[in-house]
Amino acid sequence: MAGHVSDAVIRRLPGYYRHLRELEAMGVQQISSQELGKRMNLTPSQIRQDINCFGGFGRQGYGYKVTELKGHIGEILGMDQSHRMIILGVGNIGSAVAKYPTFSREGFETVAAFDVASDKIGMLLHGVKVQPMSELDDYLKENQVDIAVLSVPAIVAQDTLKRLYDGGVRAVWNFAPTDLTHPDDMIVVNVHLSDSLKILSYHMAHQHDA
Repeated sequence: MAGHVSDAVIRRLPGYYRHLRELEAMGVQQISSQELGKRMNLTPSQIRQDINCFGGFGRQGYGYKVTELKGHIGEILGMDQSHRMIILGVGNIGSAVAKYPTFSREGFETVAAFDVASDKIGMLLHGVKVQPMSELDDYLKENQVDIAVLSVPAIVAQDTLKRLYDGGVRAVWNFAPTDLTHPDDMIVVNVHLSDSLKILSYHMAHQHDA
């Protein structure tokens, strides 16, 4: 991989992978940067620049082999590895993550779930038994965890993040409605669902602006 890759390029990589997977399923064997750009609403130049960040996977005048490029991007995204994932907080968001079938197909395996609510402890969540949050620290001592999905109330999110860090977890997908302070060697991706709605609202409000 090249040295520094911008966040903008990284954010586009899952889109490349998704479109290439769809093309592969359709039986498409090769595609040009122009055709891929039309599907993704990007310019051919942007497509080439993004892909060239990681090496030359296409040939001028030929384009890209769909399956080959999908494989390369999958490796860049780390999808050639499996990831053990736990869920903290099994309310609406945590439950939805556990039940979403695409995650397991793409190597993100939910191996444990935790909650503080007595009516949720012991229930099966897509085959995974929900454990008391009080058992989290012991679980982390005994099991490898690659990713933690954090969907707890904002008031306890920072303390829960510290418990995860102390337990060796270095990657967190944060759905708690707050941005978290974290050590430099921990990766935290904050997901604020309402932000997307506000962006949509903005475009609706300004779609007729000159």
